[in-house]
Amino acid sequence: MSIRLLIVDDENDFVEVLAQRLQTRGFSVKTAACGEEALDCVREHDFDVVILDVMMPGLNGVETLQEIKKLQPLTEVILLTGHGALDIAIEGTKLGAYDYLLKPTDIPDLVKKITTAYERRRENEATQA
Repeated sequence: MSIRLLIVDDENDFVEVLAQRLQTRGFSVKTAACGEEALDCVREHDFDVVILDVMMPGLNGVETLQEIKKLQPLTEVILLTGHGALDIAIEGTKLGAYDYLLKPTDIPDLVKKITTAYERRRENEATQA
């Protein structure tokens, strides 16, 4: 079974390229353009890992993170941030995000983070079973 990902970012071109790169590496990928759309996806599907932009119109990444954790507590979230929002990403890890990466992100680094986040989700599922 492939790792189920949700990529949430308001930069459409970035999302399309990232989704394609991750799909070619065997991930099952869905995308959302904003926090509200991401929450709709989370209500409809069970994701292993969410890749979530910090700075978005409407619900920002931290607000979206908090709602995702209420809906699917075991889903791991990796925040993506620019240098100007690094403090927000650090706050997000205190609120339950698995980790954060700076944009633009290196694909091998992101794949490694996704894989370790997925492993942590599986460990957490096993301890709750």
